[in-house]
Amino acid sequence: MTAMMRFVFDEHRAAQAASILLECAGGSMDYLKLVKLLYLADRAALIEKEMTITLDHYASMKHGPTPCRVLELILQEHPAEDSIWHRYVKRQYFEVSLCGQAEWDQLSEFWVKLLNDIYETYGKLRPSQVVSQTQALPEWQDPGDASVPIDPVDILRYAGYSDYAIGLATDNAEAVYLFREYQAQAS
Repeated sequence: MTAMMRFVFDEHRAAQAASILLECAGGSMDYLKLVKLLYLADRAALIEKEMTITLDHYASMKHGPTPCRVLELILQEHPAEDSIWHRYVKRQYFEVSLCGQAEWDQLSEFWVKLLNDIYETYGKLRPSQVVSQTQALPEWQDPGDASVPIDPVDILRYAGYSDYAIGLATDNAEAVYLFREYQAQAS
């Protein structure tokens, strides 16, 4: 049995990824749609590079798979003054919008292209259509009104990764996780 793949959330990368998607949309969109687009981008990045963009953790929720920390940041009523997310993205009711000029210095060219590709594929859909697309993914389980964690290992398994390749990806992710945790404690 392979251990659950863990990541240390990167608020800066998540905010910049959101800003790319918002810029593609003309500056604003429904927050549920943004959450789903970020999930689809993270999922595609995981399958392609064995690492996600936001390094978030995921859950099956009523409206499909969800990056949990991103959703928490969007829904915060009173964000901390030093919130990186809120320098880039603001929410009013059900709409999120870009705050000023987007910066992408925390993202590789690969991530930027992938985010643009995700928007090209799903960005013109209505939020409910994007939700339906994510609910059709094999890792999503209908949790009712609760939530069920999604292990990135399951995404790799559904994408056709062998147990050996999943083990290597999990070991690499764990090494990065431990390093980032060490960095956070040292600072």
